[in-house]
Amino acid sequence: MNDEAIRQVLGLLYQEDTLKVLSALTLGGTPEGAGLDREATRRALDRLERGGLAVREEGGEWRVRRERFRELLHATARPASPVSAQEKVLQSFLVEGRLRAIPSKRDKQLIVLDYVVQVFEPGVRYSEKEVNVALRAFHDDYPALRRYLVDEGMLSRENNVYWRSGGSVDA
Repeated sequence: MNDEAIRQVLGLLYQEDTLKVLSALTLGGTPEGAGLDREATRRALDRLERGGLAVREEGGEWRVRRERFRELLHATARPASPVSAQEKVLQSFLVEGRLRAIPSKRDKQLIVLDYVVQVFEPGVRYSEKEVNVALRAFHDDYPALRRYLVDEGMLSRENNVYWRSGGSVDA
């Protein structure tokens, strides 16, 4: 299947007479229910059959071939791009940028914490309030996140001032 087949189906859906006949069939009616004269209905059915959108059953009745749309979708689907182990973990714990939960397994927790610590600029000092605001964007239990980041050495703290001291850095 190629782009030509897709263009053919789209062209059929663009034509008013074929769209009317296809709609009548889709809604469980007959081709004649499209309100076209006999010859226009016949031509529309021929085009729909050639495009794979309609088929004539053994009893002579017409039906829509909905599976044609699935065939076209499968033909155009791109293979999923490979996802790294880190990306898989992030996809499973993040929903729209927020953590569903803080992972309990340390290896997964480190991946998530490394993701979170990226909001802090290396070399910049942050008050505890600024850290809390930034972490609240990821999870409601921001004190736990802050504690994990400090415990893992990704954030350092002295006199209620925090700075990034770990995590990956883009070069």
